[in-house]
Amino acid sequence: MYQNCDMQTYDLTALQNQFDVILIEPPLQEYQASNGLVYEKYWSWSEISQLQIDKIASHRAFLWIWCGCEGLDEARECLRKWGFRRCEDICWIKTNHKCPGQNKNIGPEQVFQRTKEHCLMGIKGTVRRSTDGDFIHANVDIDLIISEEPAYGSKEKPVELFHMIEHFCLGRRRLHIFGRDSTIRNGWLTIGPEVTTSNFDADLFRSYFNRDPGPTTGCTDEIEVLRPKSPPPKNTDNVDNNSGNTRGRGFSRGFMRGGRGGRGTGRPPHTTGNRGGFQANNRGNFRGGY
Repeated sequence: MYQNCDMQTYDLTALQNQFDVILIEPPLQEYQASNGLVYEKYWSWSEISQLQIDKIASHRAFLWIWCGCEGLDEARECLRKWGFRRCEDICWIKTNHKCPGQNKNIGPEQVFQRTKEHCLMGIKGTVRRSTDGDFIHANVDIDLIISEEPAYGSKEKPVELFHMIEHFCLGRRRLHIFGRDSTIRNGWLTIGPEVTTSNFDADLFRSYFNRDPGPTTGCTDEIEVLRPKSPPPKNTDNVDNNSGNTRGRGFSRGFMRGGRGGRGTGRPPHTTGNRGGFQANNRGNFRGGY
C-alpha cells in the first residue's frame, strides 16, 4: 500500500498500526551537495528526530535509516531518542565501472571523493537469534552492498537493502518513510510527499495480519534446518589441563599450567616469590607439576 502525505504535518499515529520494520530515507542537504539531488524540502537532523517513530514501532522492531556520509552521529542520536539501539552499519560502496569519468561535487572540507553511504540499523526490544527464530534469520547477509553508482541526480538507493531487510526480519508489517513511486513494493506501506497517489486503508492493512500466516512470514522445517544458528556457549567450568588454558591469578596461575613441567629443570634452586600463591624453590617443577 502507499500514502501521499506531507511528513512535516502528517501524524504517524494516524496509520493506526504498529510496525516490525521501519525504513527511513530522509532528504538530506548532503545529497544535494554531493549528488545533485533535488527535493522540495531538505530535512535537518533536528527535524528528522521529531518524527514519532517511537509511537509506531512494535515492542520488538528493527529500524534502518540512511544517513549519507556525514550523518552517522546524528542518526545514532535519533535511534536513541526513538528507543532503538544501534546494532549494525550497512555500507553502500558505489562503483563507477560504467561511468569512470563521472564528475562529483567536492565539498570544501572533503579530503577524498566520497564513494559510499551508510545505513544504520537499530533494534528495539529483546531479540535473540537463539530464541527468536520466528522473527529473525541472523547471519544470512553481509553488511556491505557494492553496486554501480546511479546517474547524477538520481535518488535511487540499492534494491539490495530491501532484500537484506526481508531476508533478516520475518515481521510482515513494514513501513518505508520518505518513499517514492519508484520504491512502492509488495509487502510494504510506502509513505511520503513524493508518493503521488494513495490507496492506504488502516483497517484493511491491519486485517492482513489477523489471518494466516499472521504478523510474521512463517518458517518451514527445511528453512529452519538451513538457518545459521548461534554458536554453542563456551563452558567456562571445564579446564583443559593439557592445553594450559587456565591463566587465573593466585594459585591457579602458578599451579594449573599443565604441560610445562620440564621448563626450568636443572636450574639452581632459588625463590621466585608468590607467583602461584606459594613459595617455589624450584621454578620449573611447580609450574608444570602435574
